[in-house]
Amino acid sequence: MCFLLVKVSVIYICHWSSCPGDLNKIRLLLLIKAIAIFNANQHDKAILLIQELATARPNPNSLACGIVEAYLHVQVGMNALDDTRYNEAAVHFTAGVNTIGFLSMSAIHSQYDVFVVLFWWDLKSLWRTAHQNLCHALLRAAFKERCSVLYAADGDDALAAGNYDRAIELYSAVIELDFATDTIFANRSKARSGKMLWDNALLDTEKVIELNPSSYFGYQLKHAVLHGAHRYDEAIVVFKIMLSKLENASDTQTQSLRQQYVSPSEVEEVIEKIIKAQLNDVPHRLINTSTGRLCDRGVQINAFRTSAEYKELLSSTMKHADLQMERIQDVVAMYFRYVMLSHRWEGTELSLHDIRGKEVYELNLVGGIQKLQSFCTTARDKGYRWAWIDTCCIDQTNNVEVQQLNWSLYLGDRSPNHKDSLAIMQEMGDATGIDPQALVAFRPGMRDAREKFQWVSARVTTWQEDIAYSLFGIFGVNLPVIYGEKKQKALGRLLQEVVAQSGDISALDWVGQSSEFNSCLPADITSYKAPPCTLPSPSEDVIQASISSLRHVVAVDFVLKLYDLLDNLYAPRFANCRLHLPCIAFRVTAVKCCRVQDQETYEFKADGLHDLLIITEDKLIQFSSPRPTMQTFLLVRPWNRYLLELPDFAGSPGLAELPDVADDMQSEEGYSSAPESPLQDSPGEFPEVQESFDSELSDRALRLAAYLEQPFGAFLLAHQRGGEYKRFASDHDIVAQVKDLSSIPDMVRTLEIL
Repeated sequence: MCFLLVKVSVIYICHWSSCPGDLNKIRLLLLIKAIAIFNANQHDKAILLIQELATARPNPNSLACGIVEAYLHVQVGMNALDDTRYNEAAVHFTAGVNTIGFLSMSAIHSQYDVFVVLFWWDLKSLWRTAHQNLCHALLRAAFKERCSVLYAADGDDALAAGNYDRAIELYSAVIELDFATDTIFANRSKARSGKMLWDNALLDTEKVIELNPSSYFGYQLKHAVLHGAHRYDEAIVVFKIMLSKLENASDTQTQSLRQQYVSPSEVEEVIEKIIKAQLNDVPHRLINTSTGRLCDRGVQINAFRTSAEYKELLSSTMKHADLQMERIQDVVAMYFRYVMLSHRWEGTELSLHDIRGKEVYELNLVGGIQKLQSFCTTARDKGYRWAWIDTCCIDQTNNVEVQQLNWSLYLGDRSPNHKDSLAIMQEMGDATGIDPQALVAFRPGMRDAREKFQWVSARVTTWQEDIAYSLFGIFGVNLPVIYGEKKQKALGRLLQEVVAQSGDISALDWVGQSSEFNSCLPADITSYKAPPCTLPSPSEDVIQASISSLRHVVAVDFVLKLYDLLDNLYAPRFANCRLHLPCIAFRVTAVKCCRVQDQETYEFKADGLHDLLIITEDKLIQFSSPRPTMQTFLLVRPWNRYLLELPDFAGSPGLAELPDVADDMQSEEGYSSAPESPLQDSPGEFPEVQESFDSELSDRALRLAAYLEQPFGAFLLAHQRGGEYKRFASDHDIVAQVKDLSSIPDMVRTLEIL
């Protein structure tokens, strides 16, 4: 019917528009058209049309426009009232009352009966209806507003207390009362996030953005929801939008908030630096335990960049305060942590070329594949993403790559490991023969070198050089890996590095065959299998008794000079496979061969020592006065600075700069003539000692003298044509003891040993 009236009105207007006398009829028809538009649910358009009609053509009949506008406002208000939109209803009722004023509605009803006839309007009660409903709407709106305020406050309390269900209920009530603001939707989003109702929480953030599109707040909230839902890619995009909102804000205070935040590109740069530092100690190739594929460094990094861990880190690092290096390092270290297989090569082991470009889990069970598959599966089940095994993660045919391998990777202890398990450590101790406590406390370095060599003395490797190479990490040394050099040279290079760096002579304590590398070093690691030469340590009472005795027979000046002489010895060092060993050298005066319990045994006499027996497989040329052309022998005590009882070696000469070896060595003559003591060629010279000295130094000097009188482990050296010495290997420890303490100063030497 509405559309029919519009059509009739249009036809009528077109027909009569040229007749000025019919303008009132035209206006009436335009009003009817507006009513038809209103009835077509185009309320705003209809009211605007009436207002334009009343303004554009003022006349006595403009009252009709006011009547129609008022009636339409009342109708809209009634609809809003029915929908409990009380604020909106009050606005329309107020507009209706203001439009019609206090006119006589009965007269209006009669005058404009056309609206009564066509639309069944009740114009008599229009003013009363508008006023009554206005009061009703205002009361309801005030009540709703008061309820909304109370609900919102209670919702805030529930949210703060973590009672998310209650908070959601209260905020929803506010929204249903039509008093919701962006803050109400934001708080309900937070409560829903607390319940991990991510989809619903996201809808609320969209409403916040809709209500306040220019603000950064809605995007900040949306980022938090997406991050909580693990939708990190979307969260990062929203975070960038939030930053742009801050940068483009109209007020400087909001713009200043941008300084608190870091951009994702800044975070990426920091993460990249930490990745680079972390991977310095990680093998170049690792097996991905999830895919079973061998991955080089680039693939490892790309896998991290696409991982949830990386995206979570990028999404969660929003502010400068969040940019904590330790946290990022922990995430990177956890992602790139890996496990290694310590194993013995057996039969046909897989090489790098056997698994490159293939999935380990898909390979046929031949050769060492079952061991590799089992290793990768176990590592994956334990939560490790990466695995390393020496058979196929390095190119064994590439010497350059083998040499570049960082052997300290065996020793990384930054990742969680099994050291906390008493059962596992005991099992490892039983399997290796190493004290479990020593395994737990182990750290790479030179400390307790002799004990570490004993740990591995029974080890067997497929490649003979690996006996030494596998120990590089244990001692923290970085030496070239040269397969083909043979085990004696490989072990020799390691031992000379240990002795040269640490000054520890315990590595020289062994029994067995001498090495071709240097006679003071063993030919095989098995020479360390026997415990070191551990002589009974004198008790403090014995030492004090010896000191008391020395006070009566030895001048204090003598022991002080002896202490100073030994204190000025340089640390042992290697040069061109030659050991320069500071020591106390006792000249052998007689050697006699005899048999003891069916063993070839030699009886030795030496200046300043008690007589002793030595068992060795090396044949010694016996000499006595009738044969003056015999070879010169020395029994030496390698000098151990620990006897000085100093707190450290910081003041030791020779650690910073060593003198030329020629200055310490005396040329030996008489290889083909009657032997004379090489120690008498140039007697030891004492440095000038000040007349005054403190009691602490004299006590240390006397204690040193007392220890020098105790039995010690000795080496047997033979003089060579070039003035050097060579060690004779012994099947048993050589234990000697000083007979004449006064002879020691003349015997303090640094010898060059081949």
